[in-house]
Amino acid sequence: MTQDLFRQDAYRQQCDATVTGIDEHGIVLDCTVFYPLGGGQAGDAGTLTLADGSTLHIADTRKGKDAEGRPTAAIVHLPAPGQEALLAALAVGTPVSTRIDWARRHRLMRFHTATHLLCHLVPVPVNGCSITPDYARMDLHMTDPLDKDLLTQGLARLVAESHPLTVGAISDAELDANPALVKSMSVAPPRGSGTVRTIRIGNDTVLIDLQPCGGTHVTNTAEIGRVVVTKIEKKSATTRRVVLGFVD
Repeated sequence: MTQDLFRQDAYRQQCDATVTGIDEHGIVLDCTVFYPLGGGQAGDAGTLTLADGSTLHIADTRKGKDAEGRPTAAIVHLPAPGQEALLAALAVGTPVSTRIDWARRHRLMRFHTATHLLCHLVPVPVNGCSITPDYARMDLHMTDPLDKDLLTQGLARLVAESHPLTVGAISDAELDANPALVKSMSVAPPRGSGTVRTIRIGNDTVLIDLQPCGGTHVTNTAEIGRVVVTKIEKKSATTRRVVLGFVD
């Protein structure tokens, strides 16, 4: 099992950890700040630094799977190719210092939060999502056309209004009683612990968005910056794809 420190603090960039497993799939640690691919959000990249100061580059992060392909509680760090000598120096029990590529992660956090704002502007089910450092894409289950400029203006307004974001939790029973909280048609919220993590944008007076989500986000919409709708595509009779980009 890997303790997922990013769940408690998405802004934490580094932690000390111990190798608990290593094989051809990657490196498992007892704790990590690396977010694994999931919920449409790309996995983190970064570095693991050994006690002698040598640095192992991590290209991607994934959720662990057992021999039957079922998800486990492990988080697997995938090393970039060409580091065989450094990998040979790792063994169970090896201490390492982990550090994420913060500039990359922060773009993912900004994009992910922006997709929640899009859910507010277009309140329809989502049947696909991809959040990368370069763009975010959402597939919306709808037949009506969308206006790129109006959506960009709506996002700019919500960013400028500086709405706070809060990480919370609801019980499985509360989620069952409020199924409309789940916006995604393709990804079910993780269950099993009795509670489901939620992301709330807004305050007690103004609620912008509330939905189950395991991803990383900024703490205020103002931190998103200037985000624009770069493309709207008709992917099928019932799907409109919206692509977001940053103007930095």
